[in-house]
Amino acid sequence: MQKQPNFNAFAAKMTPAVQRAAATARALEGKVTNTPKAFEPTAIKQALTEADTRAQEIILEALAENYPQVSLEAEEDTPRVKDFQGEGDALVIIDPIDGTLQSYLEGLGPYATIVGLAIERRMHSAIVALPREGLLFRGSSGGCAEVIDDSEGLRPVQASADGDRVFVSHNVPANVRAALAAEGLEVIPACGGAVSVAPLLPGVRAGLRIVPRTSESGLSVRGRVGLTIAREAGAFIRGDRGGIFRDDLDTPHWLLCLTADEGDQGLLQKIMRKET
Repeated sequence: MQKQPNFNAFAAKMTPAVQRAAATARALEGKVTNTPKAFEPTAIKQALTEADTRAQEIILEALAENYPQVSLEAEEDTPRVKDFQGEGDALVIIDPIDGTLQSYLEGLGPYATIVGLAIERRMHSAIVALPREGLLFRGSSGGCAEVIDDSEGLRPVQASADGDRVFVSHNVPANVRAALAAEGLEVIPACGGAVSVAPLLPGVRAGLRIVPRTSESGLSVRGRVGLTIAREAGAFIRGDRGGIFRDDLDTPHWLLCLTADEGDQGLLQKIMRKET
């Protein structure tokens, strides 16, 4: 039987590569153009830049050095993808720039660099960097959640309802945004990776994602990675009809409500029942 990667060691070993990838994406902001992938069905999924490619290759180089036998689910088809032919239970999920079109190219809210480790289709370790904010979050099942920022270095992090901002996915309807604003919340559009760690950020108390019902599988695996960190940080994570959002990759969910406070969770669920 193939030995599985250690959860905590995975996050620590891959952090420097994610930091380099995030720095590359940040350095190329405003300097790269969209070269759409013709085989994808929508403009959002088609979006691709040199920054996506370069950032992913940085991550894959480190992954090949440390974990060459893992299976791989990578957002982009870059040269090193072919080096990963593993078929075991350890799956590494990569999105070098989550939110390429709207968050990165158009500048509408935070974008993210995402790396996660799943064992037997359950998430166990995750890294989510927010390059524009200068933050990197990481965490593993049964361990603490941590943040690295440009000014304070590495420290533990807890979900906290210390502000009035809420991160929402770009497709959240106008009526839902208006209902949130009516409750005194500042609505900020964000990529899925940023939403998944929303209540860990200073001044952000909640995250909300809605996935169109036309998607048979609901929230993508990349959209689930950061929830590993949020769980270890004590966040309340709920899915459709307020049900528990499970840590596997396959249970379909079309709604994600993520808060630091149980009362805020009730508020989001109430708004969703009324407005959708």
